[in-house]
Amino acid sequence: MIIEPLAIATVKPLTELALELWPDCTFDEEYEYYTGVVKAENEICYLVRELDQYIAFIHLSIRTDYVEGATESPVAYLEAIYVKPAYQKRGIGRELLRIGEEWGKRNGCRHFASDAELTNVASIDFHTKTGFTEANRIVCFIKDL
Repeated sequence: MIIEPLAIATVKPLTELALELWPDCTFDEEYEYYTGVVKAENEICYLVRELDQYIAFIHLSIRTDYVEGATESPVAYLEAIYVKPAYQKRGIGRELLRIGEEWGKRNGCRHFASDAELTNVASIDFHTKTGFTEANRIVCFIKDL
């Protein structure tokens, strides 16, 4: 298993993994977005490769705006993490989180934050099992004007 930072050459496999996580997105939209992440100063992605197949990724950012539960800024933020189902329960997600925590520390962060949809029980369980503490639950509203 090899863990490598995102590069222009690996945007396509990352995009394919992202579409497994978010099937309602489009390839072009995600490809363009992650191409921008390659050069971003406050974002990074790492991919996991086993032999010639990419099987997992983590997307991290540094947030300086308000982050629920944080008492200091900047905050390392877990934007996304995904491990193909056939490779889950092998510690890959935990290793990616460890790398994310180290990246956050190197960038001056004292907090590592994330979020999950209220109905995403698997994600909430993963966060809890990997040491995250729930900071709040909200329901968001919108009204057309």
